[in-house]
Amino acid sequence: MANHEPSPPTEEDQRVDEIVRSGPKGALAVAGIAVAIVIAMWFLFYFLAFLPRGVIH
Repeated sequence: MANHEPSPPTEEDQRVDEIVRSGPKGALAVAGIAVAIVIAMWFLFYFLAFLPRGVIH
């Protein structure tokens, strides 16, 4: 039978664990910037396209 004991962690494994423990800060920052851009575009479209046309009768 084969021995299925885990091998000791290497230096690379320890670096990966440290990175994963720090969390997805970069991904959250990119997502937040994307959401802010979409909201800004919506407001620009609203104020520059809808409001100048006035109320629809």
